[in-house]
Amino acid sequence: MTVKITIRNVSEEVRDKLALRAARNRQSMQEYLLSELERMAALPSNEELMERVRQRVEASGTRISAADILAARDADRK
Repeated sequence: MTVKITIRNVSEEVRDKLALRAARNRQSMQEYLLSELERMAALPSNEELMERVRQRVEASGTRISAADILAARDADRK
């Protein structure tokens, strides 16, 4: 099932940039915007990424502080 989405108050500048990108991809504006929306929807959200990080940290049992990371990074620079 598909639905219609309307986006109001898009500036001409934004519309023109999107139209140019669509043309460069040899797509209509509709095709281009739909493909971009599908691509965006397939990506994990920031919250999902942070949850994955939390789960990995908990699973590894490793706790390294930011200070330790910076010290290790800078160790060879001294």
